[in-house]
Amino acid sequence: MKKLWRHPWTVAVCNLLLVMALYTCMRLFCYAVNDSMFPDMTFAHFWEILCGGMRFDLTAVLYLSSLYIIMILLPLPAEWRMRPKVQQKLVWLFWIPNAIGILVNMIDIVYIRFTDRRTTCTFFSEFQYEHNLWRILCEGIWDYWYVGLLGLIVLVGLFLGIRKHYGLGLPRDNKGIRRYYVRETAVLLVSVYLGVIGIRGGFGRYTRPITISNAMQYVDNPRETALVLNTPFCLMKSLENTVYEEPAYFAEEELASHMNPVHTPWARGYYSGPTDNIVVLILESFSTEYIGFYNQDIAGHVSYTPFLDSLLAQSLTFEQSFAAGRKSIDAMPSVLSSIPSLIEPYIVTPYSTNAVSSIAECLGKKGYQTAFFHGAPNGSMGFQAYARSAGFDDYYGKDEFEEAYEDDDVFDGTWAIWDEPFLQYYAETMSEMAEPFMTAVFTASSHHPFKVPEQYKGVFPKGNRPIHQTIGYADYALRRFFETASQQPWFERTLFVITGDHTNELSLPEYTNAKGLYEVPIAFYHPNSTYFTGSREEVISQTDIMPSVLSYVDYDEPYIAFGEDAVTSPKIHPYAVCYNEPLYQIFSDSLLVQFDGTKVTAVYDYRQDPCLRNNIAASVAAERVAPMTDYLKGYIQQYVHRMVNDELKIKN
Repeated sequence: MKKLWRHPWTVAVCNLLLVMALYTCMRLFCYAVNDSMFPDMTFAHFWEILCGGMRFDLTAVLYLSSLYIIMILLPLPAEWRMRPKVQQKLVWLFWIPNAIGILVNMIDIVYIRFTDRRTTCTFFSEFQYEHNLWRILCEGIWDYWYVGLLGLIVLVGLFLGIRKHYGLGLPRDNKGIRRYYVRETAVLLVSVYLGVIGIRGGFGRYTRPITISNAMQYVDNPRETALVLNTPFCLMKSLENTVYEEPAYFAEEELASHMNPVHTPWARGYYSGPTDNIVVLILESFSTEYIGFYNQDIAGHVSYTPFLDSLLAQSLTFEQSFAAGRKSIDAMPSVLSSIPSLIEPYIVTPYSTNAVSSIAECLGKKGYQTAFFHGAPNGSMGFQAYARSAGFDDYYGKDEFEEAYEDDDVFDGTWAIWDEPFLQYYAETMSEMAEPFMTAVFTASSHHPFKVPEQYKGVFPKGNRPIHQTIGYADYALRRFFETASQQPWFERTLFVITGDHTNELSLPEYTNAKGLYEVPIAFYHPNSTYFTGSREEVISQTDIMPSVLSYVDYDEPYIAFGEDAVTSPKIHPYAVCYNEPLYQIFSDSLLVQFDGTKVTAVYDYRQDPCLRNNIAASVAAERVAPMTDYLKGYIQQYVHRMVNDELKIKN
């Protein structure tokens, strides 16, 4: 028994179990820190998540420890392995890869509250142009010091808990030596076999290697996959480029009858010339939850956007309005080019260099001067590159701002120029542009680390989430922008489109669910037109903005868009689509349908059940769900086909 306890295989298993136990502890800590994300969690369900999570932990730990396992189980003389230097190298061979895994897993415990999912390799594509990424990470560590402290404790505990192998001496006789090498070789081969099973998540002819989507079998909603999964697993599984297999839900000749992204205006060839200016404001992290205008029926709701509330009351709004994604880089293609975010953000796909249409590209052909504005360092988030590919004439970022204003006090120290001065710069720059113009601005201040300028500390309500006071500041900056814009000669001839890029820290049960995660404002405001007033029950998505704008200005050429005009006429397909990893979602004016690519997994009547607690897939009438599912299948098929075949733009 003593020999077995000291055997390399036993030592390796004990060390692997130690790391597995630490991952379970981190999962418990993740839930404790982010419990508000999972309001309906029960002990029984959490136990299911803990047990399911071990399956993914095992795969990650075996990946990270694979070299250590092979080295410690190689059938070598124990006398060699017992040397202090060899022992130390084996310890480091085990500790370093697992320490890195633990470190990224701990960091992600904070990050998932902003993305509602574990980090994958798309993170590095998203932030590849961020020159101040190290500073951003350091600020996050400072803000959430308790996560860093626990991470340090876990790393030290791992190092101190590693068992060393003291080995068994070689037998003295030749026959015993032969048996030793045969036995140890067999142990190595069996261990490798078991390791492959563990890494694959199972073994057999019909067992596919475990992947991120397998987490859905342990959860009640996609958000809970952040608890089941661990970050090293997600990073390793996303190292390979995503393979977009073209689905074949419908035959080619049938596909367009279910969903057709080719828009052919009826007035083709009858364009009457430039009309109004178009200004698109994409507001960082503006969730519908923060806005009083949308929450008048929720008792005790606190609005952090008094100005936006008043502006929306004078605008054309929609009761149900949705973002296409959960990240900033999802918003720009969705809002400006009507391109959805399915599986991963379009900007980070291998096809992001394809030709695309946009509001700017279309209106630029009709004589509009176009420009994109973002107060971050030029190149940040890939916005500058996408603006150019989308046909914007000019780009105005932090570099251009600093050329115009030599003021060091307006940079927030992390992301960008504070919203108030940058939006003033935006308004003033548009006054120098030739009309008609089409511009878009992407604000930045309402982003983690949720700071406000020194002179505004204590001015705006802090609420119960760190983001709330920065939303108040961003709303004030928006007020100041409209005050300046209203004094410009172009103001009365301008259609303003207002939306949020994605949601952020949520707290109300009506929003901490698969619907609320995508609810952002979408509104059309025109200071000189009563047409753009009132609230419609129709569902609208960010992808509907481009066709709505082009229809309003009587654009007369065919173009590609995955949304529909929601302004000048009722939508033919009154739906909104998004991807809530690993499920596709489609919204009607009352239903949310979730689809895993093969079958419908859940249906919710969100008007009767705003917190989405009752899955009615088994009882809802098929005629209510079938049209939505067919449209969604066509949507997915059209998107993947056009993306991989470079057909997201009509080529002349």
